[in-house]
Amino acid sequence: MALPAVPYEFTVHPGSGLKAVSRQLAGDGVFMEGETFWILGRLLGNARSIQAGVYRLDRPVTPLELLDKLARGDVVLLEIVFVEGTTLKQWLAQLAAVPQVKHTLVGKDDAEIRAIVGGGPEPLEGWLFPDTYRFAPGVPDVDILKRAHATMKKRLADVWAARDPAVPIATPYDALILASIVEKETGQAAERPMIASVFVNRMKRGMRLQTDPTVIYGMGERFDGNIRKKDLTADTPWNTYTRDGLPPTPIAMPGAASLRASVHPAESQFLYFVARGDGFHEFSRSLEEHNRAVARYQLGK
Repeated sequence: MALPAVPYEFTVHPGSGLKAVSRQLAGDGVFMEGETFWILGRLLGNARSIQAGVYRLDRPVTPLELLDKLARGDVVLLEIVFVEGTTLKQWLAQLAAVPQVKHTLVGKDDAEIRAIVGGGPEPLEGWLFPDTYRFAPGVPDVDILKRAHATMKKRLADVWAARDPAVPIATPYDALILASIVEKETGQAAERPMIASVFVNRMKRGMRLQTDPTVIYGMGERFDGNIRKKDLTADTPWNTYTRDGLPPTPIAMPGAASLRASVHPAESQFLYFVARGDGFHEFSRSLEEHNRAVARYQLGK
């Protein structure tokens, strides 16, 4: 069996039979003729069990090896990477932009998608674990979301089972909400336990969380890249400047480090933090300290 070029890729389209595939391979020069391969598949009972997808051959293989590959569905897998801190809207747009994915969710709202994915009563925001997912061409978009949802459920259950009981969080869903805020507040993994400690310390003292990412999430399409003082005072269910406690839902998809930080924050007395401009934050124990840090890092004084 001689391949026309190595590596050699070919596609088995949905509904294609072994006879059509045999002709395709013969036309590409894999076989001198395809009739023998088709007959061999019929004799072995593989003719009706071949699976659709893109196949790749990196070396010459025997007809028996190729039949086994087709029957097992040993197809080329593609990858899609969902980044920590992205939202459901961004996930759906990312999936819709991949032509190798079968698009079944276009036009469906959150409740419809949640029902198809198999989520609980809460919105799907936050319930999908950001990671790299491999898939065969033609896989439905909902199948990828189901895998991400199942992964997040397990990750959250695991961190909740090992949580610090001193953390004032009542439910796993609250931990998911807090983790999403931590995720949006810093891109530095080493900072996440400290960021979480600020919010936990505030909750213990009955202080509002006052975190800008929740305001931005509540603004939705109105957010133009800038957050203004009037935005901080404009009430929405997610505005933690105008409302006590955690927002009603997560504001993004948190990763593993943020999940852990939400139930195992660092031990600190910090109540404030401000961006230093280098990707990290300056933490303060009092409003006076915080104001000095803001003057230094934000106002350049």
